[in-house]
Amino acid sequence: MTVGVVVPCYRQERFLARTVTALERALAGVEWRGALVLAAPARDPLPPLSPRWQVLAHAAPRPLTPGAARMQGFAVCGGAWVLFVDADVEVEPAWVAEALEVAAREPALGGLWGRLEEWFVDGSAERPGSPDLYRVGREERRVDYLATLAFYRRDALRAAGGYDPRLASEEDFELGLRLRRLGLELRSLGRLAARHWSEPRPSFAELGRRWRTGLCFGQGQVLRLYAGRPGFATLLRRQALYVAALGVWAFGAAALGASLAAGSPWPLVRWLALPAAVVGIMGLRKGSARLGLHAFLAWTVNGAGMLAGLFRLPPGDRTPLAPEADAC
Repeated sequence: MTVGVVVPCYRQERFLARTVTALERALAGVEWRGALVLAAPARDPLPPLSPRWQVLAHAAPRPLTPGAARMQGFAVCGGAWVLFVDADVEVEPAWVAEALEVAAREPALGGLWGRLEEWFVDGSAERPGSPDLYRVGREERRVDYLATLAFYRRDALRAAGGYDPRLASEEDFELGLRLRRLGLELRSLGRLAARHWSEPRPSFAELGRRWRTGLCFGQGQVLRLYAGRPGFATLLRRQALYVAALGVWAFGAAALGASLAAGSPWPLVRWLALPAAVVGIMGLRKGSARLGLHAFLAWTVNGAGMLAGLFRLPPGDRTPLAPEADAC
């Protein structure tokens, strides 16, 4: 079985050497070819790459969306199965070996996934975060979607139409909706699949980055695309916390209006008890008032991004699949 590998990279070059080294090690003895897709001009030097890799550089002012970057790589890398690995992910060789075995044994599967550990790089120090970033568990089971690391059967991905290049985020979950509608099974294997590396999170700086890069707009973009279509209710439930945060601020605007109309601060003062209660409850759950505040602000920023995304989509063809080359 031949394997294609796609690594989309949006200014994650600092983690790329670890990603490429792990892939080369895990795929030793396997017939594979890879595509490294630079969604924006690289800010740091790329690591040395073997002849198996083709680098696709995007030079336009607007960065590629995650889906567009993945589909560019998909179009050229070949392979009966395609492994999508984000540029800050270090795959586990044991998971890759099992995924290849399962793919060969069960060719009707749509895709395979696994548990991701979260690791943070803080200066020269490294420390673990969540042992199960997406809460998939340690048992083999069906899942609704694949994210950050995904091993798809090429024919299944083509049948579903591939990643939607118009979405700034939520492209993984939205693709899962289409794959499940076709009756294709997505499965998480019961072992550690990879480590995801990043700067320490949660952080307030991360909220600003999500807004600047447009990542928080995807929630609204996908709702706009699915308005009046099957799947809209599922997507709306997925954004429930963001909708609730917007509701809190809507009450705040009404309270401000009431205070101005009545010439009294009390309507606004009474409203302040609501966000204070949310922050307090989340602070108790997370063991930190700072993290409680961060949770409420994260819901607010993502809710505002959802509203922005409802009214604008990035340019892009509805059909994400491009003509495929025979090889990288």
